[in-house]
Amino acid sequence: MTIADGGYPGTGLVMPHRRRAGEDLPDWKQEHNRSHKQVRARVEHAFARMKTWKILRDCRLKGDGVHHAMLGIARLHNLTHTAWTSKLPGD
Repeated sequence: MTIADGGYPGTGLVMPHRRRAGEDLPDWKQEHNRSHKQVRARVEHAFARMKTWKILRDCRLKGDGVHHAMLGIARLHNLTHTAWTSKLPGD
């Protein structure tokens, strides 16, 4: 599942619910939006932290290869929290 902000309508991504003019959102949609906001905030904080690293500091455009660098760094980060901390078969 991939979540996104409201800037990606019609893409099949999970986005927050929008309120129609003059109507309130049902409680379940409000709860979904709260949960969505919390997850997005954590992701955005991670991106902000990664952008302070020297390798990414001056990368701003897709043509700079920033997307490849971000994917690589994210994968390495995930490895440090999963593969290297998990026991291997036979250990």
